[in-house]
Amino acid sequence: MRVLLSAYDSRGGVEPLVGLAVRLQELGAQVLVCAPPDEEFEKRLAVVGVKMVPTGKSVRDLVTGKVPPTAGGVPKRAAELVAAFHQNVMAVAEGFDVLVATGLVPAVAGVQAAAEQLGIPYVYASYQPVSLPSPHHPPIPRPGRPLPPDVTDNRALWDQDAEDVQAVFGEPINTYRESIGLAPLDDIRDHVFTDRPWLAADPALAPWRQPADLDVLQTGAWVLPDERPLPAELVEFLDAGTAPVYVGYGSIPMRDPQDVARVAVEAIRAQGRRVVISRGWADLALIDDEDDCFVVGEVNHQALFRRAAAVIHHGGAGTTTTATWSGAPQVVVPQGADQPYFAGRVADLGIGAAHAGPTPTVESLSAALETALTPQVRTRAAAVSEAFRTDGAARAAKLLLERGDA
Repeated sequence: MRVLLSAYDSRGGVEPLVGLAVRLQELGAQVLVCAPPDEEFEKRLAVVGVKMVPTGKSVRDLVTGKVPPTAGGVPKRAAELVAAFHQNVMAVAEGFDVLVATGLVPAVAGVQAAAEQLGIPYVYASYQPVSLPSPHHPPIPRPGRPLPPDVTDNRALWDQDAEDVQAVFGEPINTYRESIGLAPLDDIRDHVFTDRPWLAADPALAPWRQPADLDVLQTGAWVLPDERPLPAELVEFLDAGTAPVYVGYGSIPMRDPQDVARVAVEAIRAQGRRVVISRGWADLALIDDEDDCFVVGEVNHQALFRRAAAVIHHGGAGTTTTATWSGAPQVVVPQGADQPYFAGRVADLGIGAAHAGPTPTVESLSAALETALTPQVRTRAAAVSEAFRTDGAARAAKLLLERGDA
């Protein structure tokens, strides 16, 4: 059995493929991953013995602005992505049994086109329910396409979303499809999503609600226990006092990193807590030389979150999943995309607080943190952690084996 996994995403979108790859290998499958050419992704996959084919441009460079914007904007990047993923998959996937795609629509469309040409079964997977059409929630706005404020019917909004996807991505994707001998598509979104997409999210944290028009298969989150030890200096800091509050915004490029760090540190100190700052792609740093703060780079979040009094983060699917699994109370400061959804879920579950808006003040962040630090929230976070399903990747791996008729 040979399985190709693909993603064009940040770390939170690539990490689930690590968990799925390991479970597939345990069942005897050979696994190959197509992912962005960021060094951290290749290193992470190498740890579990999975080869990666670098595909597309660096996501980190795009997100942090190291790649200057072009006049063509989104259509040009979409054309580059569909071509890169199609060509790389075609170059390596001959003889594979199934292809799995997640991430941005143009990248997924490239993988799906390769599956069509090679006659290989194809699965689309999402890490959050709000990316999939449903009468129970509105879509996430597409680039340059805000949702119409006067429309409240979710089905109507999803109909509009299909038109928006076609307007934003239709020309570059269809132009490329025609260049390789495939028919153009009049509904790109539904074509690449398929009529049975997978939802790789924990049912307690991010459930797929019924009744729904789409036949979604929820596997559970694709997580993997991280056995990496924490750095010795970090362990020494953790052991030297009370549990700190972690703050990190992952791959989000904050506009003023120095002020973001200042607000977080002052808000955490206002609650009498020590601080662990994650640099992330915003390159957050210490604001002074006080000994109650410690800055970290790439570390084992599972181990660190279990030792945190609370976790302040942006609400990406990956970080929210890890914090929920770890049983850490959370404060979510959503910046966009699926993050407002996860902020709402954290608040609704009683496992933390959702900050109102993307730009906290010391006062607003301290108030949200005060809520998250209550004994009731910690008790609830622990209970939800115990209910968290850890078999999502194993279940998905078995389903893929069955789909590939292995």
